[in-house]
Amino acid sequence: MDEVQRITRECARVLAISARGRLLLLRGHDPARPDFAIWHAPGGGIEAGENAQQAAIREFGEEIGVQIELGPHVWNRLSRFSYDHVPYEQSERYFVAMVGDEFEPSFVNMADYEREWVTGFAWFDVAALRDVQTRDLLAPPDLPQRLEELLRDGAPRMPIDVGGEVLP
Repeated sequence: MDEVQRITRECARVLAISARGRLLLLRGHDPARPDFAIWHAPGGGIEAGENAQQAAIREFGEEIGVQIELGPHVWNRLSRFSYDHVPYEQSERYFVAMVGDEFEPSFVNMADYEREWVTGFAWFDVAALRDVQTRDLLAPPDLPQRLEELLRDGAPRMPIDVGGEVLP
């Protein structure tokens, strides 16, 4: 049997936090496991010639349809997972963006494959994250705790490592 090669990629994500202290997340799923919903921050792969900050801004604009001013790099995450039976190892950098009023994303610039993966969005406070975690998956899995720390303490002086795997 042929062994499937793991895809490695660098990724940048945006923690869009509203004036109400709520975090914007996208709801996605893996076509190979449609029974699992996964809530995650907008973002995606870093392209050739980009740095992580540029990728985070570009990806947020593509996925959400809004231009943002990016704040500090606050978290790092190494995630090993499979998507549609393909194994990945993804190194993620998370940046904060204080976005003011909450808004409804426009998915018009989203790639077709992203539209298939993303099934919704919501703004979450810490309590709502803890509640949704009882029925859906969060990426990173320690998101409620980490968001609570970020809102209480502000950005760390150096990025911190956050929880890893959500699904194998």
